[in-house]
Amino acid sequence: MPILSFSSQDIDIITGKKTMTIRKLWKTPLKKGDRLYCYWNLVSKEKKKIFEAKVLDVQTIPFSDLKDNDELARKEGFESAVEMVKDFKKMYAGKIEDSELFQIIYFEKLDVNDWKGDKIDEKAMITQRADILFDSGKFDKSTMCYDAALRIDPDDVYLLNKQGDNLSRLGHFDQAIFCYDKALKIEPHNEYILNNKAIALLNSGKLDDALKVSDIALAINPNSSIVLYWRGFILEVLGKFDEALDVYDHLILIDSENPEVWNSRGNLLSDMGKLEEAIKSFDRALEVCFDDSELDAGSINRMGNAYIDLGKLDEALECFNTAISLEKHNIDFLLNKGVVLMELGKFEEAVESFNKVLLKSPDNEDAFFLKEECLDNL
Repeated sequence: MPILSFSSQDIDIITGKKTMTIRKLWKTPLKKGDRLYCYWNLVSKEKKKIFEAKVLDVQTIPFSDLKDNDELARKEGFESAVEMVKDFKKMYAGKIEDSELFQIIYFEKLDVNDWKGDKIDEKAMITQRADILFDSGKFDKSTMCYDAALRIDPDDVYLLNKQGDNLSRLGHFDQAIFCYDKALKIEPHNEYILNNKAIALLNSGKLDDALKVSDIALAINPNSSIVLYWRGFILEVLGKFDEALDVYDHLILIDSENPEVWNSRGNLLSDMGKLEEAIKSFDRALEVCFDDSELDAGSINRMGNAYIDLGKLDEALECFNTAISLEKHNIDFLLNKGVVLMELGKFEEAVESFNKVLLKSPDNEDAFFLKEECLDNL
C-alpha cells in the first residue's frame, strides 16, 4: 500500500492543481496503475488522510538530471531547483549523490466513492483547511481551498459566504458579490449574508446600492448589532451624519459594552464637530475595553485631535502617548505628539518625536519643517 505524505501547506494538492510529485526511489518502485494513499503530515499529530489516487505514469531519473531542473522544481511547488534541492536534503537527511535515483510520479485523484481504504468527508476536510488559512490571513491560499470545496458542493451557503468574505479581503468585490448573490438565492432572508453583500458594495464604491441592501437586512432583523454597525458606517460614508448617529445611538441600547460601537460614534461626532460629545464617547470606549488588545489606537488618536481643537493640550498629549504605546511606529501619531509638544513649548521632546518620524519616513516634509522650527526655538 504505497503512502505519500504532503505538507499541510501544499494547498495545490487538494485543489487539484498539483497532479505530480517527486520522491526518492523506494525499495519497491512505484509503477503505472498503483494506488496511492495520500496524507497530510503523516508523522505528526496532525496526520490526516486527504485522498486516494491512481498512478498514471512514472519516470525514473538520476539526481544529476533533477538538481538543476527549474521547470520540474516549479511543478513540485518550489520557486527554483536550488530551493527544491535544499528541501530534499532536509527530507532525506544529508547529502544526495548524483547517481541516486528519483521518481517523478504522475497521479490522478480518485473520487471518494472509488476509494479502497477509509473514506473521509472530503468537503469538510478542505473547508477546515480553508477556514484555518482564512483566519490566519492567507486569503490567496484560502480562496483556492474554498473553490475546491465548492466544486464538491456548489450550493453550500456557508462556503459561498466564506468565499465571498475571502474575495472581499482580496479586493475582488464583484466576484464576492456574485458569491453572496448565489448564497442569497438559496437563503434570501439571511441577514448576515445581506450585510456582507452591503459591505462589498460599499467597498466597491456602490454606496446607494449598499444602503438598499442594508435596508433589506434591517427589515429582516431591526435589532441585529452587526447590521446596525455597518449601516451606521454606510450612512456616514454617504454623508448622512444625523441618520448615522441615530443608528449608533440605537445600537448602543443593544450593544452598550462594545468598544467598537463607542469608537465609531466618537469618530462620527468628531466629524460633526461635536467634540465634547465625541470625547465622552471615546472615554466610554476605553471604559468597556477588557484589555489592551481591544484598544483602538486610531480612535484614541482622534480623541487627541478633539482635545487639541478644544485647547486641552495636556489631555491631547496623554491620548497620543497611549496611541503610540499601541502602535509605536505610527507616523501620524508621532507627528501629532510632536505638534502638541511644540504648542506646550517642549521643543526638545518635540524634536525627538519628529526624529522618530524621519527615521521611518526620511522624506516627510511636515516632520522636517516642524523639526527645523523647533530647533530655531531652542
